[in-house]
Amino acid sequence: MSQRNTRVPERADEQEACTLLEVISRVSGKWSIVVLLETARRPMRFTELERAIHGISRRMLTLTLRQLERDGFLVRTVHPTVPPRVEYAATDMARELHAHLSGLTEWAERHRDTVAAARAAFDEAAAAR
Repeated sequence: MSQRNTRVPERADEQEACTLLEVISRVSGKWSIVVLLETARRPMRFTELERAIHGISRRMLTLTLRQLERDGFLVRTVHPTVPPRVEYAATDMARELHAHLSGLTEWAERHRDTVAAARAAFDEAAAAR
């Protein structure tokens, strides 16, 4: 049986950096983009996000929030009320990313009809072969 290296890095510079693909995958996920766009405007509670993001399941929202928090894009704050109130807010890094995500979504909105037309033409040509 092989043993893994379980040594914990003592300094941050010893930790393995995320690959470029890992970072891009995290911020380009279907639900990640929407959550980041919503939370960049203001801190939001779970139920607010759930209502604002059409089509997302509670489980997928929970997973997405945890992943974004783990990667430093969101901060989760629990307010000591009864019942506890939990808010998710974008970090400075996520707010910096917001402008780029906004640009991407605006581009997608402008070109979605063109993409749909290209799909239809491709499918028609494929069916004719």
